[in-house]
Amino acid sequence: MSRIGKQPINIPTGTQVTVTDDNLVTVKGKVGTLTQQVDSRLVLKLEGDHLVIENPEPENMDLSAKHGLYRSLVGNMVKGVSEGFQLVQELVGVGYKAQSTGQVLELSLGFSHSLFIELAPEIKVTTVTERGKNPIITLESCDKQLLGMVASRIRAFRRPEPYKGKGVRFVNEVVRRKAGKTASSK
Repeated sequence: MSRIGKQPINIPTGTQVTVTDDNLVTVKGKVGTLTQQVDSRLVLKLEGDHLVIENPEPENMDLSAKHGLYRSLVGNMVKGVSEGFQLVQELVGVGYKAQSTGQVLELSLGFSHSLFIELAPEIKVTTVTERGKNPIITLESCDKQLLGMVASRIRAFRRPEPYKGKGVRFVNEVVRRKAGKTASSK
């Protein structure tokens, strides 16, 4: 039985959760609105300011795995529409730049051309470039899945390399460093 799936989801004030007969969960809050289709074998119960997801077949391993999955997804939806999520990335490297105009993010990552990424309307992007510091990209959204997908797509253009640490990384991410070649004495 899923330990995560058993935990009730607290619904904060100002957040509205509706569950239809076909297990479509809609969450509305001050940041936005999200929907998620939950497996029809799971039972969803709204009890005051809590949402409980129950597994009627605990011996079914596939359904037990989905029990925890859907509890996490709906829990992230509730947190996202009430507080929102934020990811911060930094560009480490000489000449690396980031600029945002509306929903378009322009990256200069050492290629012969600039990269233009058009972001979904649910994502808010801001860039900060200070003299003597690495450029910072801040992504904000109520949808945690979409935010993580976009952040990993940006990071995939130039992953941090282990010798000098150059590339796109998350703030406070620790990159394992390797020693470079050493001259041998003969």
